[in-house]
Amino acid sequence: MPAKSPAPPLPRSGQPRAWWRVPASRSALAWHAARAARAHGAPLLLVARDTHAAHQLEADLHTLLGRDADLPVVLFPDWETLPWDRFSPHPDIVSQRLATLLRLPSLERPAVVIVPVQTLLQRLPPLRYAVGGAFDMKVGQTLDLDAEKRRLEGAGYRNVPQVYDPGDFAVRGGLLDVYPMGAAGPFRIELFDQEIESIRAFDPETQRSLDRVEAIRMLPGREVPTDAEALGDVLDVLRERFDIDTRRSALAQDLRAGIAPAGIEYYLPLFFDDTATLFDYLPDGALPLVDEGALEAADAFWKQAGERHE
Repeated sequence: MPAKSPAPPLPRSGQPRAWWRVPASRSALAWHAARAARAHGAPLLLVARDTHAAHQLEADLHTLLGRDADLPVVLFPDWETLPWDRFSPHPDIVSQRLATLLRLPSLERPAVVIVPVQTLLQRLPPLRYAVGGAFDMKVGQTLDLDAEKRRLEGAGYRNVPQVYDPGDFAVRGGLLDVYPMGAAGPFRIELFDQEIESIRAFDPETQRSLDRVEAIRMLPGREVPTDAEALGDVLDVLRERFDIDTRRSALAQDLRAGIAPAGIEYYLPLFFDDTATLFDYLPDGALPLVDEGALEAADAFWKQAGERHE
């Protein structure tokens, strides 16, 4: 991207918004968004009209910038499910969302953050859960496998025979295989007694160990807590807020059994006393850039969500 190309107009002091006239193409919008982010000197929140437009803008920005590290491009993806669907988003999507939420508060230099408008409308877990719930596992650290298994299950990780997807973990003898949310791949933690002796990345297809690392960052396994206490509290709130027969509700029966039912993500506001929006995760000074057609798409999504709620 030429360094001397002019930046598009930005809102001046006291001006609520600035209008752009750019060619009606994703590439042109991506070009102008990158220039605006550099001129603004802080993250720019690019609100796309839908998921397809968001992914296209991300691809165009990477092409134009050559994956320039001086201007990070961060996509906060949609769940890609309809409101109150009875199945959960794919673990890869949840993994990317949690990794992005962890990254956003420290993103204080110019960057382009892309989000579909319907995703921007949805409530998010508070920072104390998504960011404050992260922890590290390090070589030399003491680790009780039984206690760690309970902690991972309470954080929403799935105990499986073999690890393949983000959010999976498996215990085999003195080995803990885990695929941390937000990570590029799984890791094998080898214990000597109760001390972490080594941590290695491994290939989930061949199970072959790869490079050693000194530490890994563990994020929550879901966007809502799934320990028994949290699920019990949600069942109580469900009874208070909705006129339902819990004996005939599959959702209530799963919660009573301590199981996180598929699609539980759409009940996120029941898990927390207060929730957040994406703006709460962005640093001060972030500037929204609204794609053409995004406001109309927001109205359509809000209407659809209301109809599906009824």
